[in-house]
Amino acid sequence: MAKNKGGSTVESVTALVGPIVESFGLRLWDVRLVKEGASLYLRVFIDKDEGITIEDCENVSRAIDEPLDRLDPVDGEYTLEVCSPGIERELIRDEHFEQFIGADVMVKMIRPIEGIGREFCGKLKAYNKPDITIEDHSGENEVTFAKKEAVYIKLDDFD
Repeated sequence: MAKNKGGSTVESVTALVGPIVESFGLRLWDVRLVKEGASLYLRVFIDKDEGITIEDCENVSRAIDEPLDRLDPVDGEYTLEVCSPGIERELIRDEHFEQFIGADVMVKMIRPIEGIGREFCGKLKAYNKPDITIEDHSGENEVTFAKKEAVYIKLDDFD
């Protein structure tokens, strides 16, 4: 079977595993194909409101293993990991930003923003694809930037 490369691998895996993940009453948060050293990892992040258990990860892993073998999405060997996106989850997709409007976030920019720097925290005030608006915790200042200008935007447990 022909193998997919790059972004199409993630898209193919997402299309395949999404319905399987949903059949367990879970949400597919993200799929990533990551090279770490000499190893390749296919990471499937799953989520649910009350939090992910190890059993959720095991059940999904077992359920997607054989369909992934049939799809054969990756050239060479890889390790499949099914996991939670975690408390400080990275916001990636449009629906993530829309879901977490009003939430506290941590931002790391590719280049510093004048007067703010490369890293800052605040409240996700708006998402108007592709622009993101973050309000500082004082509520007095806000910054708007294109999503592609950020290294990451993660949920923050601000107190």
